[in-house]
Amino acid sequence: MIYINDNLKFIKEDIENILSMQGRNKDSVNIIAVTKTIDIESIQKAIELGVRDIGENRVQELMEKMNVFKKNANYHMIGHLQTNKVKYIIDKVSLVHSLDRISLAKEMDKQAKQKDIIVDALIQVNVAEEESKFGLSVKEVIPFIEEVLNFQNINIKGLMTIAPFTNDEKLLRDIFRKMYNLKQNINDKNYENVDLEYLSMGMTNDYRIAIEEGSNMVRIGTGIFGKRNY
Repeated sequence: MIYINDNLKFIKEDIENILSMQGRNKDSVNIIAVTKTIDIESIQKAIELGVRDIGENRVQELMEKMNVFKKNANYHMIGHLQTNKVKYIIDKVSLVHSLDRISLAKEMDKQAKQKDIIVDALIQVNVAEEESKFGLSVKEVIPFIEEVLNFQNINIKGLMTIAPFTNDEKLLRDIFRKMYNLKQNINDKNYENVDLEYLSMGMTNDYRIAIEEGSNMVRIGTGIFGKRNY
């Protein structure tokens, strides 16, 4: 498990260096440890080393890890969320990263009302409009937000995107910059119950570029835990 310690240390120092060069606070980026397929022992080690935020793609895996780690972590639903699974996690997650359709917003609001809670969510944006990915196009985001404003038990806390897996730095910068500009545009409108605190973009292969372009939340799995065992 020494490698997890080394990996975390490297990533934290790397992020601090990027932030320092930008004149940003060294603690201004949240690291979400993506634990998809990762064994319990490895996650426990990461928690012991200071990881507090765990991100999962599937509800079943997320619930299994909640049962093990209880309140020792904050839980994030980062994958596509089916409406029939909302009821299982709505009162247990810190943040839903993948709000991408009105049917999901309706169900989240309904379940949150029943439990008398406010659920925090990020809107998933498919900036590159890849057919293989979920999310709204950039032009759909503001009309979507204006619809979601009708749901009193949802707080929109930011935006999330998954960039194409590519070494094309210019393409990645263009995508992340569009996200940053979209966030600024929405914040300028001063919608009630919309506080875009988080810009969740950047993963193991592109988090440096994402942070340079304004990300303050990165989702890192392989960079912490090594290659996944499917």
